[in-house]
Amino acid sequence: MYTYKIGISAEEHDAFVKQHPQNNLLQSSSWAKVKDNWGNERVGFYQDQTLVAVASILIQPLPLGWTMMYIPRGPIMDYTNQTLVRFVVKSLKQIAKKYRSVFIKFDPNLHLKQYHIGETVDEKQETLTAINSLITAGATWSGRTLQIQDSIQPRFQANVYTTEQIVNTFPKHTKRLMKDAQTRGVISYRGTSADLKEFAAVVALTESRKGVSLRNYDYFKKMSDIYQDDLYLHLAKVNITKRLAEYKEQLASIETELATTEAHQKKRLTKLNQQKASVEKYIKEFEGFASIHPQEVVIAGILSIRFGNVMEMLYAGMNDDFRKFYPQYSLYPTVFQEAFEDGIVWANMGGVEGSLDDGLTKFKSNFNPTIEEYIGEFSLATSLLSPLFQLAYTIRKKIRNNHS
Repeated sequence: MYTYKIGISAEEHDAFVKQHPQNNLLQSSSWAKVKDNWGNERVGFYQDQTLVAVASILIQPLPLGWTMMYIPRGPIMDYTNQTLVRFVVKSLKQIAKKYRSVFIKFDPNLHLKQYHIGETVDEKQETLTAINSLITAGATWSGRTLQIQDSIQPRFQANVYTTEQIVNTFPKHTKRLMKDAQTRGVISYRGTSADLKEFAAVVALTESRKGVSLRNYDYFKKMSDIYQDDLYLHLAKVNITKRLAEYKEQLASIETELATTEAHQKKRLTKLNQQKASVEKYIKEFEGFASIHPQEVVIAGILSIRFGNVMEMLYAGMNDDFRKFYPQYSLYPTVFQEAFEDGIVWANMGGVEGSLDDGLTKFKSNFNPTIEEYIGEFSLATSLLSPLFQLAYTIRKKIRNNHS
């Protein structure tokens, strides 16, 4: 005997999601507070008084008093239980009538494939069965879309599963760039809400450079207020003045060694002259920065949110003046290491194109992520007007993507 209840408590909802294999931040009750330009309902589905499925539904107003519903990375349930799937789909259609919703979109937290770049694996039979169950229950599947813009949530994501010695899994060139960042004096650390303005500043620089619109300080502050200790803000900084002084000390030491090295010690002289040239290059570089930037400057940052034992890395920014400092190669390993220490099993770096040949994939591949190909997007028509509104929705999304 299945029943459902609209308006279950945040505590009951979140407790169920956190213990479930499909646990995802976007199905946390607090995510609706972040997306406060949408309405929200939390629905619990019960079998003989036992909670067996949940859905946090975002509700978007449409013209003429209509709405659309969206369940990001949900509903959370056992998709192998076809009876439950049919009941949930039927119930969602009933709930849609209450809100005059013309259609519902949802993208379950199920993987078709999981693999490292270059590997070939088969699609998961269990997920293919879930697709058939949803279609049989009346949902329309968007199929194996490839581009990020094809769906509300990316169908392909780069996910790093944390380990104690995660650096050992990185490619050699990543380790080299990590060392380069350290040589230039990049220090990564976990910040607090007091550091959000500096983070927002580097995000704004990224927006300007890439011609994209991300988020501002007010939005980040709202996320911090909502998630509090579950918000992880990591920043990379450089103390220009201090590092410049250290380089000058190194140069003086090298010059002293050169002065006391005999002419016949050719290998030693060659090594010292190479070191001198390298340090002089750094001094020239840092003297240029010292004339522009304060003594200590934040050059990059990452904002992530934890939910249960998983983490979403949501926003990142960098001051492009310092791109040769490779701050990302100091920041990302720091995030992964702290996540592991806090019992977080994976940290999601975000979406990539399904072709796996885009710039995002190239960058994220430096950290040996698992590429996770999701089941994709489904739609439920809940009104006779659904085809018309779906067409308008698709056209509007294409226009927005063309202008982004």
